[in-house]
Amino acid sequence: MAIEFTKYHGLGNDFILIDNRSSSLPVLTPEQAIQLCDRHFGIGADGVIFALPGENGTDYTMRIFNSDGSEPEMCGNGIRCLAGFLADLEGESRNKDSYRIHTLAGVMIPQILPNGQVKVDMGLPRLLAGEIPTTLAPVEEKVISQPLEVVGKTWDVTCVSMGNPHCITFVEDVAAIELESIGPKFEHHPAFPQRINTEFIQVVRPDYLKMRVWERGAGITLACGTGACASLVAGVLTGKCDRTATVELPGGPLQIEWSEIDQRVYMTGPAERVFTGKL
Repeated sequence: MAIEFTKYHGLGNDFILIDNRSSSLPVLTPEQAIQLCDRHFGIGADGVIFALPGENGTDYTMRIFNSDGSEPEMCGNGIRCLAGFLADLEGESRNKDSYRIHTLAGVMIPQILPNGQVKVDMGLPRLLAGEIPTTLAPVEEKVISQPLEVVGKTWDVTCVSMGNPHCITFVEDVAAIELESIGPKFEHHPAFPQRINTEFIQVVRPDYLKMRVWERGAGITLACGTGACASLVAGVLTGKCDRTATVELPGGPLQIEWSEIDQRVYMTGPAERVFTGKL
């Protein structure tokens, strides 16, 4: 059976989008996703995203397989791409600019803005060690500026969950980080029983952060939406940044806000269609 797909990217974090609305289960296996994500022998992507029927009153359900076949709870750049994909699928029948999307991290609400950018209500950050999860603190305590030994160096880390786990460390120069070698050491550190996404953050100004990321299950990527959200939260918790800031990633900027009013995190950024095809 031929399967149509559309390639999207959010600041270079790229995905294969598949219309899976006729079934509540992904039409591809994790093993097939690995093959499709291969940049030499497949389409090439950081992950495969499936648009499934909604659950519990939501409009749609999002499932995603990473390039290594693992399944993350959520993906910030991916859900913006999904919103653009759904708008394309609905075409002229589309009668609203926002969607309620069921994910493994809870309900997310992306809104397509008039300028084509997508603003996503990413929900409340989760800050307790048991919610990350991590063993760096007792389960009912926050992990803020805690020491972590990685390859002979002590890093000052703050942990945040945006439905998926993040470890954030602030550095003088993100360009100097040897991400390819240090990233896997963080991801598989025994302090993180479900592995971890790791963000290295340089504070240029309180309203402007530079970020590089090692994503759990995908490695080095050009952008990570949940990571940008988690990093801003970590910056506020440690007194390093404002509650609204631009987070500059290798693929481009995201606008992140941790609202003082409702304590929810909002992410705004692009979602670009690249091409369509058939498997």
